[in-house]
Amino acid sequence: MDIPNLFGSMVFNDKVMRERLPKDVYKALKRTIAEQKHLNLDVANVVASAMKEWAIEKGATHFTHWFQPMTGVTAEKHDSFISPTGDDHIIMEFSGKELVKGEPDASSFPSGGIRSTFEARGYTAWDPTSYAFVKDNTLYIPTAFCSYSGEALDKKTPLLRSMEVINREAKRILKLFGNDNVKRVMATVGPEQEYFLIDKELYEKRPDLIYCSRTLFGARPPKGQELEDHYFASIKPRVSAFMKELDEELWKLGVLAKTKHNEVAPAQHEIAPIFSTVNIAADHNQLVMELMKKIANKHNLVCLLHEKPFAGVNGSGKHNNWSISTDTGINLLEPGETPYENAQFLLFLAAVIKAVDEYQDLLRISVASAGNDHRLGANEAPPAIISIFLGEELTEILESIENDTCYNQKEKCQMEIGATVLPHFPKDTTDRNRTSPFAFTGNKFEFRMLGSSSSISDPNVILNTIVAESLSQFADRLEAASDFKSELTAIIKETIKEHKRIIFNGNNYSEEWVKESEKRGLLNLKSTVEAIPYLIAEKNIKLFTKHNIFSEAEIFARYHIMLEEYIKVLNIEALTLLDMTKRGIIPSVISYLKDLTEVVVNKKSISKDLNCKLEEALIESISDSTACLYKNIEKLDNAILEAKNQNNLLDTAKYYREVVYIAMQELRSVIDNLEIKVGKKYWAYPTYGELLYSVY
Repeated sequence: MDIPNLFGSMVFNDKVMRERLPKDVYKALKRTIAEQKHLNLDVANVVASAMKEWAIEKGATHFTHWFQPMTGVTAEKHDSFISPTGDDHIIMEFSGKELVKGEPDASSFPSGGIRSTFEARGYTAWDPTSYAFVKDNTLYIPTAFCSYSGEALDKKTPLLRSMEVINREAKRILKLFGNDNVKRVMATVGPEQEYFLIDKELYEKRPDLIYCSRTLFGARPPKGQELEDHYFASIKPRVSAFMKELDEELWKLGVLAKTKHNEVAPAQHEIAPIFSTVNIAADHNQLVMELMKKIANKHNLVCLLHEKPFAGVNGSGKHNNWSISTDTGINLLEPGETPYENAQFLLFLAAVIKAVDEYQDLLRISVASAGNDHRLGANEAPPAIISIFLGEELTEILESIENDTCYNQKEKCQMEIGATVLPHFPKDTTDRNRTSPFAFTGNKFEFRMLGSSSSISDPNVILNTIVAESLSQFADRLEAASDFKSELTAIIKETIKEHKRIIFNGNNYSEEWVKESEKRGLLNLKSTVEAIPYLIAEKNIKLFTKHNIFSEAEIFARYHIMLEEYIKVLNIEALTLLDMTKRGIIPSVISYLKDLTEVVVNKKSISKDLNCKLEEALIESISDSTACLYKNIEKLDNAILEAKNQNNLLDTAKYYREVVYIAMQELRSVIDNLEIKVGKKYWAYPTYGELLYSVY
């Protein structure tokens, strides 16, 4: 396989544009992108013509504006290139107008009240910063999505806005340090994607997986992840074949898929790309999730992206490795060999610390979902408490700055493993902390709280915006200062002193940390319902409107969308659980009881002295459980009905969390208990053991 030629072969990238566009058009397009200006229609027409010809050569017959509405998944409407000539013939046409603008039905996507059903017009607008590509005989054009009145109805638009804000504010800081040659500062991200693979045949026998993407019940199998033998273990043949095809398809689309391995739980895996600019990374991650599902299906597998598809084993997250870099190739979060002397790095580090502390609520909201609630705080993922891990070296440097003491640089030492034949290598000055939600890992921050099914746009909008706000405040002070160096020192020192509470290098899973974080005044928003109201807090509205990330209407729209989605998810789960219980579990149990009873009757008919203790004990135990089952079915039924009587969206969401969800858990407990009592051949659904260990 010629991987260098395969990579990006289905992408209308910079190389293709240089080859196919006239020089003046290519330069105009690049200038438009670099300077963030509107694209001239004449330029757009030339680009569209070249893009069409290239796409047709790649087998494309249609084009689509590919966008990311607030559903969390991508959307697309396909139009063919054909255009009638008037003489019963057609030509293949694609104009600049079709390239830059589309008109999907805006009333069919979540709008949070911005658009009424009868107000259907919406627009998609080409995002020239993210390359078009060909997939499934269609030219895909990445676009933003907005309403007729101009409000953002998607996840891309605020991300692009946030990229501009951090670019602007970071350049102000760099200019003060004498870096006048920097034309652009970019947020970069490498998102690690976790997922489960299960057998398709078994998946189709579990309505909860089909409707809810997670199992709503299931007794634990004899073996889970206790032996820790799944992580980095050899990859099974069926999985390996899936991963091979996935890599190849992603490489064709220019996705820098780099790493693949088994994760901690059985049937769990991970794929990780090399970092890219946050906008492209977000588009690529959507492609990764889409292709994983599609390719899994070809291998008679199903890819599960839910954060917690199985109780009792690790759920799936998405680690967001975030940094900021210049167009001159400098990583602004790179400490260098002597970080204590690197004032520019320390200032950017201070900006991140200040941002994370002041906007803990927004970071928590950015990863909030009904699915992720099952995972956060479950001793397998970061807790719902936001904190920063810096490691010993950086923490000691900051402490010395705060206390005006000298920092004694740690000497790098050689790693000694004890066997002479093994090579020596420099030991890192700081360990890693896998329990931290926001950990510094050398030259980037790993935000570990993201759910596996979520778009990475939301957390990166927040990261870009809050860090930009810190930089803005720093720049205001430094630009007005008569003595740059002394003001710089004062800012770093003040920031450390005021925001050091957010720094924690210990075990984030411990109860001690929960108590300690409360003493420090840190937020512990355990559920999505607890977190969402913070979105419309006054300070957060001020932040978003100041930097033009969201208008006030867009903020409230997202507030309503998040609540609506949460309610809908839990309602579907509750109805599915009831349906599976009534139509599957109850008949299974009754059938088993019937056969047990017949055994007792038959044995007694032969001889009254025959021992029936086992059968009678089982009958009694299962009968008691079925009585409990009936009681809990009624409870959940009534809870769902009562949900309709709540006053508003927030009250309804709280009710689903505090009443419906609890009733679901109680019903599940009874079902799981019944599963281990009822004979295997009677049980209506594939078990956890079958689902987790069926792929070889």
